[in-house]
Amino acid sequence: MPLNACELEIDLFCRGMRLPDDVSLAGARSVSRTRAGLGSGLEIAVPSRSMLKREIWVNVPVVERFARSSPYRLAGGPQEGYAIVDDRDTTRYPVRLPAAPAWYSRQTSRDVPMHRIGVLQGTYLAIYVNPVCAFWNADPRLNCKFCTTGQNVGAAEAATKTISDVVETCWAAKQESDVTFVHLNGGFQGTHGLEFIKPYVKAIKESVGLLVGVQLAPERDFTKYDELVALGVDHFSFCLELLDPDWFARVCPGKARVHGQSLYFDAMAHCARLLPHGAVAGEIIAGIEPMARTLEAIDRIVALGAFPTVCVFRPTVGADMESWPTPSYEEIRTVMRHMYDACRRHWLPIGVAPNIEVSLVVNPDDAALLAKRTAGFYVYEAYRRLARIAARPIFGRRMRAG
Repeated sequence: MPLNACELEIDLFCRGMRLPDDVSLAGARSVSRTRAGLGSGLEIAVPSRSMLKREIWVNVPVVERFARSSPYRLAGGPQEGYAIVDDRDTTRYPVRLPAAPAWYSRQTSRDVPMHRIGVLQGTYLAIYVNPVCAFWNADPRLNCKFCTTGQNVGAAEAATKTISDVVETCWAAKQESDVTFVHLNGGFQGTHGLEFIKPYVKAIKESVGLLVGVQLAPERDFTKYDELVALGVDHFSFCLELLDPDWFARVCPGKARVHGQSLYFDAMAHCARLLPHGAVAGEIIAGIEPMARTLEAIDRIVALGAFPTVCVFRPTVGADMESWPTPSYEEIRTVMRHMYDACRRHWLPIGVAPNIEVSLVVNPDDAALLAKRTAGFYVYEAYRRLARIAARPIFGRRMRAG
């Protein structure tokens, strides 16, 4: 039986996809190994054939080792259109390959190609702003074992991104790609990360008028979050990664030694009190620790008024965990349905912000396609529809420059 769009998204994250040599990707977005490496796949959009959402964006693994044995392969071409074929039963899934934007090849006033400043991951703009995470420079290294930031920043993307670089790239993405949201992230910088990013936030809000998200290592001086909110930050996310303490220490040695898990929850809770309901996220990885701990992490995050960003573990090329197996489809499907149900129980307004589709994860509103059709489901979906309408003027004001 064919999978629905969200089920296909999950299976592609778990199994990857093969790219035959005779399939042309002319005009499509290139595979881009930036930031931590999670977006190292091919960007596609899968029609949902559902009133819940028009299509689902997926950054499909294609270069990792596990993708070589995938039952899925890409077929077609830029003229006739593309489809993903499941060679187990010849099922074909029509898909769209988003075009690479023209501004990717343009340069900033500092002569830096814009694709080395920021990249589209789904419909939003992703920019790694801070210097390389300090955990990569420790002796011995303390970087997270799934991460490849230390290999990508300065190679696939510019090591230094000035305020003018960022503002010019944001303008191009807004005007030509209809971007509404820019996600600024970076690694551990001691107590300087939040202070470092403040002028970038100020410049984007005043000069461009995008919604701005910040994802940095948590800091113990919570007044810095208050200052960023005053500058106009619209969203905070915190990369807890794993809930089980032993797995957390094993996979994220720097975070375990310097931060500890409680700081992530405390920072999440503080920012959830500052921003509207659902404007804070806790990021975790599914497929490494026992599934029960992942489900528990989801419940703890939503109880704070934050929404869970659940990444499917991807053993990226060059990472310390490159040879680890990917999780099973059945496990991840269970996790993602739990994620949606947790958001429903806490009335989180998922999928409300305009034109923000994240291709790196299964979005909570993607997972609506997995939910049981109960009375609670229909009431929650009606609430989400009304919330989107009510939020339009609010987001309109927050996206005005100046």
